[in-house]
Amino acid sequence: MRALPFLALAALTLLTSSAQAVLLGATSRDPNGLRRSVVSIENSLGELCSGALIASDLVLTAAHCVTDPASYRVTAVNRAFKPQRIRVIAMATHPSFKTGTTPRTQPGVDLAILRLERPLGGEFLPLDPSLAGRIDVGDEVTIAGFGVSAESRKGTARVLRQTNLVSLGPIEVANRVLIVVDRQRLAETSGAGACRGDSGGPILAETQDSYLLYGIISWSSGAFRTRSASACGGLTAVTPIVEHLGWIRQAVRSLSADGEWARR
Repeated sequence: MRALPFLALAALTLLTSSAQAVLLGATSRDPNGLRRSVVSIENSLGELCSGALIASDLVLTAAHCVTDPASYRVTAVNRAFKPQRIRVIAMATHPSFKTGTTPRTQPGVDLAILRLERPLGGEFLPLDPSLAGRIDVGDEVTIAGFGVSAESRKGTARVLRQTNLVSLGPIEVANRVLIVVDRQRLAETSGAGACRGDSGGPILAETQDSYLLYGIISWSSGAFRTRSASACGGLTAVTPIVEHLGWIRQAVRSLSADGEWARR
C-alpha cells in the first residue's frame, strides 16, 4: 500500500471538496438496512449533507455541514423509502472546529450533533457511538450517504448509496483524519468513494447482523491520475469518533436526555 506520508502530501495537492454521494456505490434498497440509521441533511440555501442517527432525535454529522446562516432539516426514509422530513431545532459543533476555505484547511474536529424537532419512530435504528473502535490499516469499512452517483450528475442526489473501502490509516493535514480508498485502485485512478453530498455520512464496520459507527466523512479528493479536475473518486477523509467520545457525550447531554449511552 502507498506510504502514508506520501498520501498526506498528495492530499494537499489534489483538488478536495466537502464530500457532498457515494461514487460507484450500490443503491441501498433493504428496508432493514442502512436506511434505518443514515439520514440526509439539507439547509434553506439548498446545501446537502448526510448524517448518522445516534439517538431517536439526534444526528451526528460533519461540522462544516452546518456553518451556513440558514435553517436545517433532516430527511429520513421509512421502510417504503418514502421521505420523512423533520426540522432541526438545536445543534452543537465541536469547539475546536474553525471554518476554512476548503474542507482540508478547516482546523479542528469536523463533528456536529443536531437535535430534531421530534424523535423518529421505532422503525429507525440509532447507532451507538460508545461501541466505536479503532480502524487499522487494511481494515475494510463501509461508507454511506445521500450524495450524487457521479460528480457531474446533480440530479442523482438524495438517494442512499453505500460502498466498501479499505483503510490506509491516519494523516495530519489541518486536522487529523483517517483515509479510506477503493481497495482495487488505491486512489491512483478514479474509484469508489465519497463525493458531493456525502459529508457527514458514516464510516461503518459491518458485523454479522448490523453495523458499528466508527467515523464521519469529512472531505474527499480526486484520484492521483485524472484527466480533469475532480473532487471525487480518490481519497475519502474521515473523522474517527473513538478519539472524540468525551465531547460527543457532553454534547448529547446538553442537547437531549434521550441518549442513554451518554450517561455511562
